[in-house]
Amino acid sequence: MNTPYPQLLAPLDLGFTRLANRVLMGSMHTGLEDGRRHFPAMAAYFAERARGGVGLMVTGGFAPNIEGWAKPFAGTLATSAAARRHRLVTDAVHAEGGKIALQILHTGRYGYHPLCVAPSRIKSPISPFAPRELPARGIERQIRAFVRCARLAREAGYDGVEVMGSEGYFINQFLVTHTNHRSDEWGGSYENRMRLPVEIVARVREAVGPDFIIIYRLSMLDLIPDGSSWPEAVALAKAVTQAGATIINTGIGWHEARVPTIATSVPRGAFAWVTRKMRAELRAAGIAIPLVTSNRINTPEVAEQLLADGCADMVSLARPLLADPQFVAKASAGRAEDINTCIACNQACLDHAFQNRLASCLVNPRAGHETVLLIRPAPKPRRYAVVGAGPAGLAASTTLAERGHDVHLYEAAGQIGGQFNMARKIPGKEEFSETLRYFARRLQATGVNLHLNTRVGADELIAGRFDGVILATGVTARDPRIPGQDGPNVLSYVDVLLHGRPVGERVAIVGAGGIGFDVAEFLVTPAGHSPALNLREWLAEWGVADPAEVRGGVVRPQPAPPARRVTLLQRKAGRPGKGLGKTTGWIHRAALQMKQVEMIGGVNYERITPEGLFVTYGEKREDGQLIECDTVVLCAGQEPRRDLQAPLAAAGVAVQLIGGAHEAAELDAKRAIDQGTRLAARL
Repeated sequence: MNTPYPQLLAPLDLGFTRLANRVLMGSMHTGLEDGRRHFPAMAAYFAERARGGVGLMVTGGFAPNIEGWAKPFAGTLATSAAARRHRLVTDAVHAEGGKIALQILHTGRYGYHPLCVAPSRIKSPISPFAPRELPARGIERQIRAFVRCARLAREAGYDGVEVMGSEGYFINQFLVTHTNHRSDEWGGSYENRMRLPVEIVARVREAVGPDFIIIYRLSMLDLIPDGSSWPEAVALAKAVTQAGATIINTGIGWHEARVPTIATSVPRGAFAWVTRKMRAELRAAGIAIPLVTSNRINTPEVAEQLLADGCADMVSLARPLLADPQFVAKASAGRAEDINTCIACNQACLDHAFQNRLASCLVNPRAGHETVLLIRPAPKPRRYAVVGAGPAGLAASTTLAERGHDVHLYEAAGQIGGQFNMARKIPGKEEFSETLRYFARRLQATGVNLHLNTRVGADELIAGRFDGVILATGVTARDPRIPGQDGPNVLSYVDVLLHGRPVGERVAIVGAGGIGFDVAEFLVTPAGHSPALNLREWLAEWGVADPAEVRGGVVRPQPAPPARRVTLLQRKAGRPGKGLGKTTGWIHRAALQMKQVEMIGGVNYERITPEGLFVTYGEKREDGQLIECDTVVLCAGQEPRRDLQAPLAAAGVAVQLIGGAHEAAELDAKRAIDQGTRLAARL
């Protein structure tokens, strides 16, 4: 093939049907599944990705019955009436030449509702509801529900189904003694414990016929104690193939596992070795079923290499297709540099899902909102000035220019990026550079007039006679007003991250928000080093082992020693980091704990001396303590920078504030890019 990605773009013959390429859009719960009113939006969402050339897509999970709900009234496919509603989705996908499978997801004890069921009455650590233990008759009812759901999926026009058998959900719960304490024909020996998935796949195949895709999502690495052994995982792969599976997809880690699997700090393709190991086992047994590898595959180069190395027959890209629905089309056209790369931040996708909000994407706010966030040509081109080339300003200026406006973007620094230029220096956040690469390409492609090293003033903007000015001027560091903070042993986070000022061996960090945690991570990691860029080191640091050697593939973590001794402090009482992301906050806390960072809440900052930081506790300011340190780093929050607003407004200029200039509290790029894009879409 005349393409830089011959493996990735090669078609895959499944016998009864043919996939255009080796890209599977993995299942993601977006919230669009959970209400019939969202079906038009779901149709548009999948149609846009089908138009972008994805070989096969998988929906977010649909429960086969109410006992399998993820939450009350979650998406369910159990009736012909419901199947007819899905025709809107499947017809839209097929009109664009795509293929789509419905994921059948039974959450078992992970269900966040009182009707949840499981093989044994063992409560999950991530749900307050103890499941009801199923009798044998109840298990038979669950199997029939899976079969009915698959039959209805075919009736609804889907090209296949994915049976969710991993991540610690219902089927997975039967497979391991960790959650299956039964002594009947559904428990005890592994042959009994794996009866459930084998029965489901076999009966689904019988119900849907030979020309329907059945993907089985198999947990190859549970990452929990008492998880599946490698021989058990291999035996299951062989059994579900024999039962009628068309494709085996890789599942990594239970939701309760204490190992990150998809966060930005996880190395790219970190678990492809597991799929490769399984593929070798099956090929040695003469089984040629296609295998899909998954997790942290976010560029066509990574995907191509994994396929060329024989790790898998397909690659699963989930969040990367939220970030850029044209991922495959751009790769096919040799335009990989134009791909809006997923940075695995989880802020708008997984965090939203866990907050019962519609999922989207930090770098692409249109994801999941294709029917409401429309980027259309402007009815009348105008001239706009955007001040500040951080994420908010970049999003606003490129969207305005895409719509046909004449846009001038002013940036005081010598490079675009704003706060992202600090964020990308944090170990494990190297991916943030990809967003700046993407926006640099977008500035060129859309024709934005970029003025770097230009601190534009109000007089110049007024003289420019712009139709409107958008202030994306960002933030300034808040002054915590601590006596002694002007001393030589005190630095701001900007000094540390942007200017590279030297920091001592013992450090006290004032402020335990997102920036405080990032600075702590930066300081405990040796300069120029990041486990996210070294797979072997990352696996050791988090205790990930070969499942052929250790059941479940998890051992005691072996973190490298910290580069510095760090104390992280906050004024608020309670646990530091409470405001961090729902799905990544625990990772940041665990990473710092492994690096022996001391975290203290409820302090009053009394004074800074050459010996360190003196603090007291509580409203009564009692129990004073000196935190001995060589350097104090101030991460005490930010304030909006709005000095241009008043003079521009006084001159009658139409002024809009976005990003940190609009609101500095809990500053995040998700809000900044979303604001910039939405404002530019309606001007």
